[in-house]
Amino acid sequence: MSSNATGSAAAAAASNQQDQQAQAPAAAAAAAAALPAPMPAPGGGGAAAQQQQPSHTPSLAGSVLETPNGLGGTCVIRIQNMSSTCNLGVRLDLKQIALKCRNTEFNPRRFAAVIMRLREPRATALIFASGKMCVTGTKSTHNSALAARKFAYIVERVGFKPQTYIDFKVQNIVGTADVGFPIRLEGLVYAHSTFCSFEPELFPGLIYRLVSPRVVFLIFVSGKIVITGAKTEQDLSEALTKLYPVLMEYRKANVAPMPGLASAPPALPNTSAADAGDALEMAPLPGAGGSVPMLATTDGERQREVEDV
Repeated sequence: MSSNATGSAAAAAASNQQDQQAQAPAAAAAAAAALPAPMPAPGGGGAAAQQQQPSHTPSLAGSVLETPNGLGGTCVIRIQNMSSTCNLGVRLDLKQIALKCRNTEFNPRRFAAVIMRLREPRATALIFASGKMCVTGTKSTHNSALAARKFAYIVERVGFKPQTYIDFKVQNIVGTADVGFPIRLEGLVYAHSTFCSFEPELFPGLIYRLVSPRVVFLIFVSGKIVITGAKTEQDLSEALTKLYPVLMEYRKANVAPMPGLASAPPALPNTSAADAGDALEMAPLPGAGGSVPMLATTDGERQREVEDV
């Protein structure tokens, strides 16, 4: 009886060992598949390296746009600020958020929102009790969306779980450009009075409102331009491409020299200082029939006037 039990136990142990050996390769393959993919070597990979870059990393790409100017050349637009909104979908206790989070400001008597700031990416958020949030200070769509996700994660860590879809939207993009030549603003506002407004006594820039895309330009006589009102980078590029040929029509041809850089008038040839003083003393007035004595300019001339008197 004991020998039969011993033999059955040995057979069960052998079968278990065989099953473990058969399952070992499958477990190793599953573990290898679960491991993260190796990071590409620095400087290699090109587009593949950019595709594998994690989306939670801030990026400087997109803050400078190179757009065609409509005449065969290109212009550079630098994004200065981007404003976006999102909705966390949950009511918030702003006092609790301000007490538990760093880099926050909350003064309900002055403004009914918590001001929260991030260092990476550099952004500022206005968080309201309704769960709505405004994100400003970023210079690309990628960084703006990344900042919104980070703010939502911070609010979640405090204890308010936001909804899965936060309804992120870019509301305004501000960019600057330089066309490289001075512009006749008076001629531009006269020819395009339907789209322009120019009050030099109040503001030195011309306001040009483009219909499509719906973008507003601030045009200065130096050729510097501020573009605002766009919701996408494509709107910025398309708007400047349409406006650049119009600005070329009103380019200043003759530009006056800067004050203080004009050369001094040439001296009269073969004349002494006394002769020059006499010429100034008896200079004719504009529209007068004769010459009118002027004030003496040297000590000798003053002595001669005293002797004549």
